[in-house]
Amino acid sequence: MKNRIITILLLFCCLLVTTPISAKKWRAKHTVLIALDGWGAYSVSKGNIPHIKNLMEQGSYTLHKRCVFPSASAINWASMFMGVGTELHGYTKWGSKTPEIPSRVVNEHNISPTIFSIMRKQYPDAEIGVLHEWEGIKYLVDTLALSHRGQAPSYDDYPEALCEMAETYIKDKKPALVAVCFDQLDHVGHKSGHDTQEYYNCLHTLDGYIGRIIQAIKDAGIWDDTIIMLTADHGGINKGHGGITLEEVEIPFIIAGKNIKQSGEFQESMMQFDTAATIAYVFRLEQPQVWTGRPMKQVFKK
Repeated sequence: MKNRIITILLLFCCLLVTTPISAKKWRAKHTVLIALDGWGAYSVSKGNIPHIKNLMEQGSYTLHKRCVFPSASAINWASMFMGVGTELHGYTKWGSKTPEIPSRVVNEHNISPTIFSIMRKQYPDAEIGVLHEWEGIKYLVDTLALSHRGQAPSYDDYPEALCEMAETYIKDKKPALVAVCFDQLDHVGHKSGHDTQEYYNCLHTLDGYIGRIIQAIKDAGIWDDTIIMLTADHGGINKGHGGITLEEVEIPFIIAGKNIKQSGEFQESMMQFDTAATIAYVFRLEQPQVWTGRPMKQVFKK
């Protein structure tokens, strides 16, 4: 009898040593990242965006998050997902598909480690998705690490397509992590100008899509165990971006949901690459040594 008890205890100890951190210990079981290309922080106070502002009231936010240089798309989507700046991931141009400077560190898929690849490595069975409009996103997310990737058809012909894809995916798969990347606002910024009526009309439309995605999370029955994050790759001025003005560099970051403080605006500095680190903090992931991103721990209850 004594030997049997000892054997059971030994087996229990082995399970404790070999079992990874359970999903039950995540700060939330689901994280939904929604990012709007070309969304400058200056626009938040001026926009008719009730769903976005409601999330700001429910959680924490900053309107002083800064993108990395140059303040253009591929560079900043890479930093958002890869947890490092231009100097380390090596993507230096608006439309970079591969790094112009060799990435300082690459993973088994020969790409700088992304939030998706470290999630996959540490939780192999997790449902991980990326949905996007701009084709350039697919070169920056490590598609081999994803459970699902979907690119919406042209929003000129079908503007609601990405929203509908996100609604369906969330309700069908209840992903642990999904990024939904809208391009429409940046397109309007280039065509009609940033900080114009056309720009704010588009921002209002996107706010409606965000409301629909929130409803999809609720319809999926996972709202009470979800963290939602809203951010951007860069802002803009006149009909462009890539420069060093605050209109181009400062972007919003809003976070609300499970285990997030309802504390309003936080004063700590945040950079683009801190987004990946903050998602990693939700799932208690071990960050790669190369990452320079810091999680915004102050917005969490625990």
